[in-house]
Amino acid sequence: MRPTSLTCLLLLSSPLCCTMNQASLTVSPSNSQMFEGESVSLSCEEDDSSAGWKLRRNTTRETRKECGDGWGRSAGSSCKISYMSPSDSGVYWCESREGATSNSINITVTGGSVILQSPVLPVMEGDDVTLHCKTKTSNLPADFYKDGSLIRTEPAGHMTIHNVSKSDEGLYKCHISSHGESPSSWISVTGKPTTTAPPPVSGAPPQLVFTLVCHLVVFCPYFISTLLMVSLYRHRPTGNDPPVSMATSPPTQTEQGLDDDYDDIITSVTTEHHF
Repeated sequence: MRPTSLTCLLLLSSPLCCTMNQASLTVSPSNSQMFEGESVSLSCEEDDSSAGWKLRRNTTRETRKECGDGWGRSAGSSCKISYMSPSDSGVYWCESREGATSNSINITVTGGSVILQSPVLPVMEGDDVTLHCKTKTSNLPADFYKDGSLIRTEPAGHMTIHNVSKSDEGLYKCHISSHGESPSSWISVTGKPTTTAPPPVSGAPPQLVFTLVCHLVVFCPYFISTLLMVSLYRHRPTGNDPPVSMATSPPTQTEQGLDDDYDDIITSVTTEHHF
């Protein structure tokens, strides 16, 4: 019984170990918008190279296409696109053989003459972020917009947001006179991680929580059955138990008197019978 339970425990623990492997997607240059003709490199920064992380993307033309399958040049867990075109605009992410996924990145490629260079990854709350409004030739005065409303005009063509907060999250774009307008890009703001206390259980990934619950539900019957078998084994009868004693205790005075009276009655009846 013990080897069977141990084997089951190992089998149940193995998928849990696999779910702990994670990866994050990085892109160079780290911009959410690019001009047509530029090159870009994407890489899966992975905890475990044996997980087999690969780059995938969704565009208006294709879904879940892997790097090397009609786009990009794959090199292990990295991918390079030498010539970006508007058809390469889409969502990119890393995916393992087991189906685990990394963070996703939105990349926009334009054939126009103006782009807004903004962080492709979420900005940490409290940090500073600089937005650049660029043309293919030079930096010019630009108007910056958030959620469709004009923020301000910058003569140098770049704008810095100091001490970023959640209120700065939104859809940004820029406009350069006589050149045109850039596509819009969403800027995400994330809170700083706490280092003084361990993360709460409620903050665990849903997939991990679900896996833990399943393992507990499956493992509990094996654990309970093992306890029952051990309990039955310890309480079973054996051939070395001492025999039941047949000795009797000496009669008390009351019991002795009753016995004497009984003997007298028997003797009297016997005598009368013989007479």
